[in-house]
Amino acid sequence: MIRIHVSRTLLTRISAAVLFLTLAWIAYTQNQPQPAKLTLNKVKDDLYEIEGDGGNVAVYITDEGVILIDDKFDQDHQGIVDQVKSVTNQPIKYIINTHYHSDHSGGNTKFLPTAEIISTAMARTNILEHKQSNAAPGMSPARITFTTETAVYLGGKEVRAYYLGRGHTNGDAVIYFPALRTLHTGDLMAGTSPLIDYNGGGSVVEWTKTLDSALKLDFDTVIPGHGAVTNKAGLLTYRNNVEKLRNRVTGLVHEGKSQDEIAKVMTDEYKWAPGSLQQQWSVPGMIAELK
Repeated sequence: MIRIHVSRTLLTRISAAVLFLTLAWIAYTQNQPQPAKLTLNKVKDDLYEIEGDGGNVAVYITDEGVILIDDKFDQDHQGIVDQVKSVTNQPIKYIINTHYHSDHSGGNTKFLPTAEIISTAMARTNILEHKQSNAAPGMSPARITFTTETAVYLGGKEVRAYYLGRGHTNGDAVIYFPALRTLHTGDLMAGTSPLIDYNGGGSVVEWTKTLDSALKLDFDTVIPGHGAVTNKAGLLTYRNNVEKLRNRVTGLVHEGKSQDEIAKVMTDEYKWAPGSLQQQWSVPGMIAELK
């Protein structure tokens, strides 16, 4: 018989090392980002909306596959797939990006191996040129682009995408489901107050003109980029509020107010938090555009 003598000191060191690695692993797993809670809501027949974390994702089910509008952040990929699987066994075939921001197009990288992605040419360029300063590295642009309009036909259903002009960015697409009289606006309508991404070509002057063109389409239901599903009247109200905001800032600019003074008005009257993207991106851009 062979006997192996292990000293008490060595055993103590081994036990301490095992304990350290165990505690380190527990700390690592507990500090990993947890998947965001995503909620699936039915909008109309075969049309759903996934909300939570990034921008609102539209899910259109056909007999030959699924068409998504936007794909949130990279980390939401599996959550989106799971939500789609909860209502259909059809694979995701196409994704249309409404614009280039990472909360709407960040999932492209993981979806591209199995789905075709479409966007405006400007949205693709903005991703390639890293126009979003706070975007995660490694974003993937669409492989198919359009400049004014395009359409996807799948399983006997049609989805149209239009570029109607600048607003939130220089490459915002509005997505139209003609059979369902429904419009997905991307962030041309989002929350209660606009974010104008001037580095990405946005314009508070052109925004209302772009929405005027969208309002000419025949629809009664609106899926905004962020926020609750609404209707045509809701989109018109949003458009009018953008105009009121623009007129307010134009007056301040023409009065010679400083950027700090205008920023305070935006905080007090429009709830633009200090340090927010609206304050960083929109305030200096509006001052330059509205002079």
